[in-house]
Amino acid sequence: MNIRTCAFVALLAMTGTANAGEYALSIDEMRVNFTGAEADALAINGTIPAPLLRFTEGEDVTIHVTNNLDETSSIHWHGLLVPPEMDGVPGISFDGIPPGETFTYRFPIRQTGTYWYHSHSGYQEQEGIYGPMIIDPIGPDPVAYDREFVILLSDWKDDDPADVHANLKASSDYYNYAQRTVFDFFDDISEQGLGATVEDRLAWGEMRMMPSDLSDVSGYTFLTNGQTTEAPWTGQFIPGERVRLRFINGAAMSYFDVRIPGLQMDVVQTDGQNVVPVTVDEFRIAVAETYDVIVTPQEARPYQILAESIDRTGFAAGVLSTQEGIGSVTLPPSRPRSLLTMADMGMNHGGMGDEMPSQGTMDQAAMGHEMP
Repeated sequence: MNIRTCAFVALLAMTGTANAGEYALSIDEMRVNFTGAEADALAINGTIPAPLLRFTEGEDVTIHVTNNLDETSSIHWHGLLVPPEMDGVPGISFDGIPPGETFTYRFPIRQTGTYWYHSHSGYQEQEGIYGPMIIDPIGPDPVAYDREFVILLSDWKDDDPADVHANLKASSDYYNYAQRTVFDFFDDISEQGLGATVEDRLAWGEMRMMPSDLSDVSGYTFLTNGQTTEAPWTGQFIPGERVRLRFINGAAMSYFDVRIPGLQMDVVQTDGQNVVPVTVDEFRIAVAETYDVIVTPQEARPYQILAESIDRTGFAAGVLSTQEGIGSVTLPPSRPRSLLTMADMGMNHGGMGDEMPSQGTMDQAAMGHEMP
């Protein structure tokens, strides 16, 4: 059986056998420039994100993964139902893939939907070892669409991930660039009174936490299918088509609030499971989640896909267009950053949980709708 190499955002070639596919993945070092400066990264088959893997329900797959790094590596098939020894978690399901060696994964495809795969070794996921997977149903897809795109969201730092981890261990608020100030203290006194404000500060102090700590790490460059907002990813459509967007959050740390100004989205699948369609203007996608949505753009104009980080420090963005290559996106101003409350912590400290809206409620109000 021939092994065919993957290409970025292309379907992996199928062998001549109808119910068996064989694939080859190679893990290597590479240099990237997402921020204006070159940095070390890791890649599968030379791309970040890794190539799209596309399977069919009922298929038996064989995937040869070669580790060209100088450290142990692995691939975990996130959300897939596989035999324990094929799960790809070193120290639990297998020993990992030693440097210079090839491990062969073999498992049957028992489900359908949108998923993703990533390294489960060290900091390799943060360094670029992640990619999308699609599993097509063996029969007609219950979700009707004319064309589809994978939208893989991620975050990137030029810093060594080990250094980021060390900084967080030394100080959990190391990357919290939006801490409350003495001016906020006096503003809160004006709004809530001295007693309630002091009680609130003491409660957060006792927990050694901060209400502005929405993301453990800020200062990321955000990517859509491996592309920055300076050179955005673009997907073409024909007006009137039902376009399926398969959103995957492959970020290390970031939650995103996703919207497409001018278009409503019908959520038809979450984490690979088909759902009764829910129409939304915006949805929040957590780390490792997937959402499939249907949009039907009617006008022959560009539509911006905006994925705003929950800490409001930036966007991952792309464009749906009737033309090839838009060149740039026009990002809106970041919306106000919310604060966590005791209600978000599962507490009702002095009744404050009843007096202040939760972070989730605040964001939904800013969006003007409820999220699924």
